[in-house]
Amino acid sequence: MRRSVSPFSLVLLGLGTFLLVLAPLLAWYVQPRAAVNPTDIDTTAVYTGRGSVFDLEKVETVPDRRITVTQRVRGDVRESERSGKAVWDVTTSVDTDETLPAADPHDALSFTPHRWVLDRRTTEPVHCCGAKPRIQGEAYLKFPFDVEKRSYRWWDNTLGDTVVLRYRGTEKVLGHTGYRFTGSVPPTRTGTRLVPGSLVGLPEAGQVAAEEWYANHGVELVVDQRTGRVLYAQTGPRQTLRAPGGTEDEAVLLDAERISFTEETQRAAVELAKADGARLRLLGETVPLGAAVAGGLLAVAGVVLVARGRKVTGRPDPSAPPV
Repeated sequence: MRRSVSPFSLVLLGLGTFLLVLAPLLAWYVQPRAAVNPTDIDTTAVYTGRGSVFDLEKVETVPDRRITVTQRVRGDVRESERSGKAVWDVTTSVDTDETLPAADPHDALSFTPHRWVLDRRTTEPVHCCGAKPRIQGEAYLKFPFDVEKRSYRWWDNTLGDTVVLRYRGTEKVLGHTGYRFTGSVPPTRTGTRLVPGSLVGLPEAGQVAAEEWYANHGVELVVDQRTGRVLYAQTGPRQTLRAPGGTEDEAVLLDAERISFTEETQRAAVELAKADGARLRLLGETVPLGAAVAGGLLAVAGVVLVARGRKVTGRPDPSAPPV
């Protein structure tokens, strides 16, 4: 009597071993490389709120105006491919109802173009490819993948520096749970601007280099944990002018306690976060777990069949001597 190994048992054992090897490979190698920032991004975020703005025609600050901030991000694909980084061109415009819709964005109350270059995996800023200003910190338009429950240094482009945003727990945005971060900016001098002296309490001085000051009543962000995408953003900018060496605000250019994502922007951000998160979850959790379970079962079944084999009884040899 002898035992023979069934080809089917070897197939089961081989397939099970393959799946067991594939599971950690997907979770630890493939998924981290799939979590990259895109190079062909083209998104628009709109903030709205009410506040005070400086009216150039009236040459005075007018209160309770509807303020719309439009931030568009477009990827420079060619430069991204050349550098291996994500190169994003960002334009931010601030408008009132009087300047919307604007045929020329330069007609806005404020229009700021700049470039952000970031590492596709870590989201850390990279200083190349004509990036201006020199962005610092750990996050700007988005957070890194797999956001942690800790404080982050967030780049504030108006301030020209980073702001510490502290973790404040979780919050839902249109039913989707994210991590909530908050921070604020004390009054800080950000530069100078040539203006008539009368604007800053110096009518006899003619043109003066007034000091530009910036503060923020409060920054609040709700971020998707897996993708780092900002689901909800709220800011409270205050921009003023002071006389050279002055200690008091003489003119208010912009002051709004709360400007936040529109519901449409929130909905678009949540949908993208869900779609991207589902793909990362599939590669990092669902498929590896399924492969590990299936591989384990198939490998065990194959081992059992190989160990048991198949009993075969040989026919007696007529030429053999009798026992």
